[in-house]
Amino acid sequence: MIRHLLAVVCLAVAVLIGPEIGYVLDLIPGWDTVKSCITDTGHAARDTIRLLDLQELSRYNGKQGSPGVYLSILGQVFDVGKGHKHYGPGGSYHFFAGRDASRAFVTGDFTEAGLVDDVSGLSPAQILSLSEWLSFYNKDYILVGRLVGRYYSETGEPTEALKQVESAMAEGLELRAQAEADKQRFPPCNSEWSSGKGGRVWCSTQSGGVQRDWVGVPRKLFTPGSSSQRCVCVQSSGPSSSQQLRDRGDLDSPNLQEYQGCPSLAGSCLLTD
Repeated sequence: MIRHLLAVVCLAVAVLIGPEIGYVLDLIPGWDTVKSCITDTGHAARDTIRLLDLQELSRYNGKQGSPGVYLSILGQVFDVGKGHKHYGPGGSYHFFAGRDASRAFVTGDFTEAGLVDDVSGLSPAQILSLSEWLSFYNKDYILVGRLVGRYYSETGEPTEALKQVESAMAEGLELRAQAEADKQRFPPCNSEWSSGKGGRVWCSTQSGGVQRDWVGVPRKLFTPGSSSQRCVCVQSSGPSSSQQLRDRGDLDSPNLQEYQGCPSLAGSCLLTD
């Protein structure tokens, strides 16, 4: 799973920053495995890249008399002419044509105020999602140039704004990898509710979509610094994930709480609170 995520982001970052991978390589576990991919792709793009300004890009809006249909995402300009029915006049995504509306890919705000290239303030997870859109366009459409402005200088070099995006991508990848590891350790419970019987949570070897060889017992998992909680399945025997405790699995992990009125090692709990 993590290797798949690395491959996706590798392609996206390669297109974004070319060979200027800098300090961000050290931030991502396993990044050395995709380093050659980033460097080679970046050099290839640099040798053939075309620079466009905002005025020139705006001409490629797909309307009658325009030279084609382009869109930009994080300063990368793609020819989306083969998808004219989607990006041309009357198409569902025409608002992307002839501009860089990177922010809208994540926020879904397709008003004029939302169709902008400024992604400051977005979370690392949102930036990582944006990198996957970039990977999609790089795979399915033709990269034709770089947009001079927020993300690329007049000589086609990455700007400080792009380097900040790059750093956020690395953080987003780390957070996603950690979330996946946490899900493997504490898979979500199965749950059901009815007006007659109320709620019930229980565990199985496939609950939460996590295939495993243990069932576990339901527990409330609290997020540090937050009042939010969720039901997770906790391994109740054998060594803990930290290998520090024996024969109780992860039952003694912090931020876990038993369900009121439910036996400690029961595989199913009725919700009374």
